[in-house]
Amino acid sequence: MLAAPDPNRWEGRRDKAMIALAVQTGLRVSELTSLNCADVTLGAGAAVRCEGKGRKQRTVPLGSPVQCLLQPWMIERGGRPTDPLFPTRTGRRLSRNAVAQRLNTHTATAAKRCPSLRDKDIHPHALRHSCAMSLSQAGVDTSVIALWLGHAGVRSTDAYVHTDMSTKEKALALTTPLTAKPGRYRPTDKKLAFLDRL
Repeated sequence: MLAAPDPNRWEGRRDKAMIALAVQTGLRVSELTSLNCADVTLGAGAAVRCEGKGRKQRTVPLGSPVQCLLQPWMIERGGRPTDPLFPTRTGRRLSRNAVAQRLNTHTATAAKRCPSLRDKDIHPHALRHSCAMSLSQAGVDTSVIALWLGHAGVRSTDAYVHTDMSTKEKALALTTPLTAKPGRYRPTDKKLAFLDRL
């Protein structure tokens, strides 16, 4: 998806920065479209500030790959601190529908190189899920994921733990195989004598 936006077009550079920011931060589409230029801090302590559900403020740190996309975008974008970070060509805020339409366009482009995307419905909320799943697969505690995503409680985050097959596969690998005999291992006298000689 990140390779799909055309880097030779203004909209492509905007969309690439927007998608990367959405996937790394897990912002809701409403949070993403309401970002202003002043909400992003780059360099030491890089982060994005947003207002989530219930007017709750939160700050999410930014990794260097996202900073590398945002920095040139923000220079090209220009604008005052209160201007939208990801505007339309006329300078207005992108709507939720506009973001969804941009994702559909880029999904269709990406599907040419990645056929598994052909039948996928990639909506803006899927980017939020991608962020949550990568945090979960990295072993981040669900309470931290809840804070990261701006959830009111940890229960909303439990769904990511339940859908993460790699975590379940790791848990399965730690269990005793069905073919193992129950009980405790008792080495033979011959093996004990061999170990004594070491």
